[in-house]
Amino acid sequence: MKLDKGQKLLFIGDSVTDCDRAKPDGEGLFQALGNGYVSIVDAFLQSTYPELQIRVVNKGVSGNTVRDLKKRWEEDVICQQPDWLSIMIGINDVWRQFDSPFIKDHHVYIDEYENTLREIIESARKVTKQLVFLTPFYIEPNSQDPMRIKMDQYGDVIKRLAKEYDAILIDTQQAFQSVFTELYPAAIAWDRIHPNATGHTILAKAFLRAIDFDWTKK
Repeated sequence: MKLDKGQKLLFIGDSVTDCDRAKPDGEGLFQALGNGYVSIVDAFLQSTYPELQIRVVNKGVSGNTVRDLKKRWEEDVICQQPDWLSIMIGINDVWRQFDSPFIKDHHVYIDEYENTLREIIESARKVTKQLVFLTPFYIEPNSQDPMRIKMDQYGDVIKRLAKEYDAILIDTQQAFQSVFTELYPAAIAWDRIHPNATGHTILAKAFLRAIDFDWTKK
């Protein structure tokens, strides 16, 4: 397992990360980590590696774009000084271009998306030991769907930045793709964006595999 004893693992993103986590801290008792993939990851880490005492923090905020992350980056990331930082952002950056096509000042186009990511990543590298990038996703098996095409383009930015910054890459779109042969998208997310328990478990498993979680450890 790639995490070391006593390390802090911070997740930041939008509603898929948020999942009703406690505000403002995003850690502690009483479902403070929310009810999504972050809490599932934490449960597996605590139950399987209690001796490592990994501290998990959830700083997801529903509705956020990368523009919003930049505004709260200092407080929610830099001041936290996490050993590990997991970033999943981009769904709303794309979605607003489709569900609010005429409100263009809410749109985050791909150049701004990449440039802003670079800016916040550069600052995070000064305080964190390991970056993890999760691609944005659209739970739609048709790769020719217009929103799926756009989401894949934003995902390609994440893949490129992961190589550039030596980050661990998690291709969430591929993780969902692997179950489409058996599950209809609405069985994973009613709106193809916000996963149910099955969808969040798919995300959690993808994350745990990426950090070399030992599924056989007792």
